[in-house]
Amino acid sequence: MVGRIVLNRVSYHGKGAVAEIVGEVKRHGFKKAFVCTDPDLLKFNVTQKVTAVLDAAGLAYKVFSQIRENPTIANVLAGLAAFQASGADYIIAIGDSSAIDTAKAVGIIINNPEFADVRSLEGAAQTNNRAVFTIAVPTTAGTAAEVTINYVITDTEKNRKFVCVDVHGIPDIAIVDPDMMVSMPKGLTAATGMDALTHAIEGYITKGAWEMTDMMHIKAIALVSKHLRSAIANEPAGREGMALAQYIAGMGFSNVGLGIVHAMAHPLGAVYDTPHGIANAILLPSLMAYNAEYTGEKYREIARAMGVDGVDRMSQPEYRKAAIDAVQKLSVDVKIPRDLKYIIQESDIDFLAKSAFADACCPGNPRDTSIEEIKTLYKAMI
Repeated sequence: MVGRIVLNRVSYHGKGAVAEIVGEVKRHGFKKAFVCTDPDLLKFNVTQKVTAVLDAAGLAYKVFSQIRENPTIANVLAGLAAFQASGADYIIAIGDSSAIDTAKAVGIIINNPEFADVRSLEGAAQTNNRAVFTIAVPTTAGTAAEVTINYVITDTEKNRKFVCVDVHGIPDIAIVDPDMMVSMPKGLTAATGMDALTHAIEGYITKGAWEMTDMMHIKAIALVSKHLRSAIANEPAGREGMALAQYIAGMGFSNVGLGIVHAMAHPLGAVYDTPHGIANAILLPSLMAYNAEYTGEKYREIARAMGVDGVDRMSQPEYRKAAIDAVQKLSVDVKIPRDLKYIIQESDIDFLAKSAFADACCPGNPRDTSIEEIKTLYKAMI
């Protein structure tokens, strides 16, 4: 097997990293930024932490914020029109995956106009050109959209999300500054943190996993386990630890894919607008149990990374259960709901299962599945 690693050209990490934007912009000779963000970040003066840096340096920009959570085809088309009218020559994406994924789609289509039909980007689109030069500044510690080749768009007409995978879409520069994350409320911190853990665990056990990505994912699992609770308490060390954890998880899963947790979470976001991190967190323990027999000794290392004592003395069934229990304990501690009974309507399960089975993440699952098995999994959680 040939392993492949695709990362940003440059990434900056740590408090105050947003200041590095100025040097990068001047180094590349850019004239005007298209700042892609969401309305809540504008409302609560989070976007302004970056635009203030641009203002102080005398750098021009145009702000675009017509983006919703679980961004839609309409959001992308609005972004395209706004970019074309702005006179911008590069993008700064500020936010969670909603803003960054929208920016990825806009940047790809601008430089690959033959993909102007947004739906044509689904799957591994064979684009020819890199996206518009993009600097990504995450404001949550979970999605790792700033370091991944993936992005997800919602098709509201068909009630589905579709995953796009394109090495040309990865942001050129990532600015991972924990100061951009301090205003995250506790619930969002918990949800995005569990999303990061899901990325790390699914990436670790996916069919495409290999030694280099295993190294990344195990480190990310350990960092989430250590820092998520303190990040929720808004402690600086916790914020910084989670900022790093989610980025490292993204380095890994972007290159090897995910699995059935994400495949089943995506339809929940499309149909019910369920926050992605919440959907992942609810699904993760049950689907770890579903996959356990197909993961070799990997759950022992997950348990170890999450701080479980005595794993080397445990039998295989014992350390597999210990890993699942540790994930469930963290989920409970950060106040994630335990099941989907207030989210799913049973009449929708056929559609949800078909959507999950067709999702781009599904083939990477270590255990081959079917629509009927996915129906059973959904039903067991309501």
